[in-house]
Amino acid sequence: MAKQTIKKTNEKVSTFLNSQIDYTLLITVLLLLSMGLIMVLSASSPTAISEGRSSYAYFIRQALFAVIGIVAMIVISKIDYKIYKKFYLLAYFASILLLVAVMVIGKETNGAKRWIYITKSLSFQPSEFVKLFMIIFYATILTKNKDSLKDFFNGWVKHLIMLVPIIGLLIIEPHLSASIVIVGICMIMMFLAGCQLWQIIVPGFFIGIPAVIFAVLKIKKFSHALKRITTFIDPWKDKLGDSWQVIQSLYAIGSGGVFGLGLGQSKQKYLYLPEPQNDFVFSVLAEELGFVGCVFVIILFAILIWRGILTAMKAPDMFGSLLAIGITSLIGIQTIINIAVVTSSMPATGMPLPFFSYGGTALFILLCEIGILLNVSRAGNK
Repeated sequence: MAKQTIKKTNEKVSTFLNSQIDYTLLITVLLLLSMGLIMVLSASSPTAISEGRSSYAYFIRQALFAVIGIVAMIVISKIDYKIYKKFYLLAYFASILLLVAVMVIGKETNGAKRWIYITKSLSFQPSEFVKLFMIIFYATILTKNKDSLKDFFNGWVKHLIMLVPIIGLLIIEPHLSASIVIVGICMIMMFLAGCQLWQIIVPGFFIGIPAVIFAVLKIKKFSHALKRITTFIDPWKDKLGDSWQVIQSLYAIGSGGVFGLGLGQSKQKYLYLPEPQNDFVFSVLAEELGFVGCVFVIILFAILIWRGILTAMKAPDMFGSLLAIGITSLIGIQTIINIAVVTSSMPATGMPLPFFSYGGTALFILLCEIGILLNVSRAGNK
């Protein structure tokens, strides 16, 4: 009897570990990652040389984190996603601790504290961890409280209050882009979990929008946000000042045309576009690969989002579904906002483009999130 039980257990474990994964999702991610590395190499070379470093400096570092991230993605894709439900409270308090830590020991850059330096060359942005932790936290509490979500106070208000300390600490940094992403993710998860749509829209109009306007107009730390709004309305008014980066981005996109100037042939990356390997890497891509290259990348992101939504629909339980939709929303929101910013379709927010923008720890965490998504898809295909 004992041998039969052990045999059945081993068969179940073997079936789970070797069940079908979403190869469409996996191949799409690898294509985006490959293109991202190529664009980091192309966009960062002039900047690296101007800093007295090898032209491959940024690329080598990004490629190293990509390899580590792929290994982590494969390992995490084999770990049952249900285990994260046990650590939802740890994820919440770890988020608060990380955001407090960055205020205490973080390094201030351009008037904001967003980075914690472990060594001189190794640093990380706590907000990247917080995004994943909040997805795990909200996926769990929304699952636990699913019967009360339609109630205004016990559902929407109760769960929104839990977000206040996180957003408050992010605003103190200040880190508006991370705040926008986290609020967006949580709102989508709450709505899909069962909260009424009016519970999200009405407070947004009467509380959220006035609060943002007040912060931008009255709080000194957000004076840069007001400048970004005014330069968005008329970027040519201050083309040598606050609008410089957006205007150079538009020059890059416009000069790319239909087929681009050719890989590595961007002109704007030669110190015209500040830090082209980061938030404005899509501008370099548009200049070198043209409209065709941009459409191809956008299609890849659309496929990734489609497979993420499909994974959420096929998940065997509510927790897995919310986990998948949270990760998919994270990628989707950041992609849409980044492309909107570089095309001057919305004010600049400092939003990275997933898989493309330079940042080792951010890329590593993103690949870990893809590993979770692959595991949910694995469970849904059993």
